[in-house]
Amino acid sequence: MRILVVGAGATGGYFGARLAQAGRDVTFLVRPRRADQLAERGLRVRGPDGHDDRIDVNTVVKDRLADPFDIVLLAVKAYALDGAISDFTPAVGPATTIVPFLNGIGHIGRLTEAFGARRVYGGVCYVASTLTDDGDIVWLGGAQELRYGPLANGSGAGEHAAHVHDALAGAGFPAELSDTIETDMWEKWIFLASVTAVTCLARGTVGDVNAVEGGREFATAVTEEGNRVAVAAGFAPRAAATRRLLDTVTQPGAATTSSVFRDLRQGRPLENDAIITDLVRRARALDVATPLLDATDVNLAVYQRARSAT
Repeated sequence: MRILVVGAGATGGYFGARLAQAGRDVTFLVRPRRADQLAERGLRVRGPDGHDDRIDVNTVVKDRLADPFDIVLLAVKAYALDGAISDFTPAVGPATTIVPFLNGIGHIGRLTEAFGARRVYGGVCYVASTLTDDGDIVWLGGAQELRYGPLANGSGAGEHAAHVHDALAGAGFPAELSDTIETDMWEKWIFLASVTAVTCLARGTVGDVNAVEGGREFATAVTEEGNRVAVAAGFAPRAAATRRLLDTVTQPGAATTSSVFRDLRQGRPLENDAIITDLVRRARALDVATPLLDATDVNLAVYQRARSAT
């Protein structure tokens, strides 16, 4: 199956590189400058053990997209979604499956509106990676996993889903065809929103928070708020996900932060709308009190406003 990876950043670039290494038919949709960079240097993935992989990859720019692909892997920042949709629309045909790995769940509605529910899967990815100034991908270690599956209101189960799974599995990382993908997405969303709130409100790592009096109680209260929203929405996190989240935000000495906090420290634009604001909106609609998430939402909105004014 022909796979189009939208972008060659830290996430899409990592998983696309591994799929290409495994012999899959992968093409990256990139900007002209990135296409030139990849043609010259290849797509380089650095591991935590110092091992580097150089993968020669196929690229295409948006003006050259013509024929439809079988699978579109979408792993962009939430604020880049509308631009990405405009760019990859020519690659979507009657049999194309779009597998998004964005944070939050608001993108699902946007994608189904644009392409129809039968073409859109749910997806969750886990990887800690960054992009260097040279365009290399640095995998920081830890989990590297994809989870995906048809949405409840869509189609594509059975034989079609098996074909998608065959194309994405067996490429050097765990890949799971999930029949509970919406719950999977909510669990990751609550995890990411909780770590974001803990680190951004306190302006420190998880270890920093737990090193001060009241820090553990604060972190625990944040997770409880997020879980209440998920329960009210009908996607109660499972016991294992709840334990993992609580263990993560209360771990003494942990260097854990969220991607939003890292972007905040570096003066970059944030995904706060998809990760925090959308969760707060849903909480209000469900009449769930979330004072700590509300405070995080205001905090990050002030940062975004000040950043846009400069």
